[in-house]
Amino acid sequence: MSSIQPNNPLHGKTLEMILTELVNRFGWEELGYQIRINCFISNPSIKSSLTFLRKTPWARQKVEELYIKKIKA
Repeated sequence: MSSIQPNNPLHGKTLEMILTELVNRFGWEELGYQIRINCFISNPSIKSSLTFLRKTPWARQKVEELYIKKIKA
């Protein structure tokens, strides 16, 4: 079975790349509004957000879903 996933929009993207792209597009304030998690609202940074998202599957899923919506828009 091949590891190539041409229809997966997250294929080849790291969580850091996804988060950075979302922050560049929306900014922290809008990102915190769209995904209500504290790491985006209170003193946000890429590093602290990545730490939280890597430990919290439901939050990571929300970030990935927003990224997929952003790509299709």
